Amino acid sequence: MAKKLFIAATGQDTGKTTASLSLLHLAKKKYRRVAFIKPLGPKVTEYKGVIVDKDAALMCQVFHMTGDLPYMSPVVIHPDSTRKALDGKLDPQELENKILHACEMLEKKSDFIIIEGSGHPGVGSVVNLSNARIAKLLRAQVLMITGGGIGNVIDNVHMNKALFDKEGVDVRAIMPNKLLPEKRDNTLNYLKKAFAGENFKVVGGFNYQPVLANPTLNRIARILDLEIHGNKRDAKRIIHYLQIGAPSTQRVTELLREDTLLIVTSSRDELLVTLSNLYQIPAYRSKIVGLLIPGIHKISDITQQIVDRSNIPYLRTNSHTTGKLYRTINEDVYKLQAEDKEKIDMIKQLAEVRFDFDQLDDLFS
Repeated sequence: MAKKLFIAATGQDTGKTTASLSLLHLAKKKYRRVAFIKPLGPKVTEYKGVIVDKDAALMCQVFHMTGDLPYMSPVVIHPDSTRKALDGKLDPQELENKILHACEMLEKKSDFIIIEGSGHPGVGSVVNLSNARIAKLLRAQVLMITGGGIGNVIDNVHMNKALFDKEGVDVRAIMPNKLLPEKRDNTLNYLKKAFAGENFKVVGGFNYQPVLANPTLNRIARILDLEIHGNKRDAKRIIHYLQIGAPSTQRVTELLREDTLLIVTSSRDELLVTLSNLYQIPAYRSKIVGLLIPGIHKISDITQQIVDRSNIPYLRTNSHTTGKLYRTINEDVYKLQAEDKEKIDMIKQLAEVRFDFDQLDDLFS
């Protein structure tokens, strides 16, 4: 019978998918037959002609699991699924049966299965398929991923664990993730004290890594559906800061930090020229990832020539306002993409250093 590990989270952006990828990588080093399933998928995509959750598509590509693809994402939730469920047009029992069948098929061909939940433990409740309910259906024990910190982790764990307790599901471990390196040991020590009377273990996750958390220029171009002009070799650079070029030109340059994407409207000729010239100076090139240029006004001919000759990477749009661009980028939840090979390789390497897979394996025996 396959061993099953259900990866839940106290909320979005805790690093649940990164943890799933890490543990899949480590499991494949110990077990011959390893599988992945995202029972309820809220982020829909099409991969190899199959409608699946994006995380299932990612794992399939990274770990070459094409043979398992029909079972890796048995239920996907579309934008209108909530209304259909409340109108009685979705049958929760039918969805439940799909999940049970998919997991049963994977169990027949696997020794170890990673089950990834969706969002926080209550996601899916509208169709009676919350994370906690699915974990119960699949008879899986839970590893709960949390954010960093102390007080907020304690509060979130107690609140979210209550739903698993209600379903009679065993939470075997919590994994505080995205820990500040300088506070890691202190944070884990206090969390172990706080949860000393609980039946679960506290297992440290990754330290906070900006290179993993922040998007590349390629990612920004994809979410905005814009072409990258200029130096395309820098398209994989990580953007650590997003800055609106609203103040004076001098003030904008004073505020520049390492790896910044600047939003500068097409009418700011002086600022566009200054940044283009600074990009050619090594000390400033490390600060400027590129430009995002909105505005209905055409960039003046001379300014456009200077921008192009500098080879500074830039995205140009006349259909988005500065405010809309800023919101879109900040609200985008950065998800790993299969083409992010450098990041994925780094995650695998960090996992081998950071995680004691044998300890986790024993906890879920």
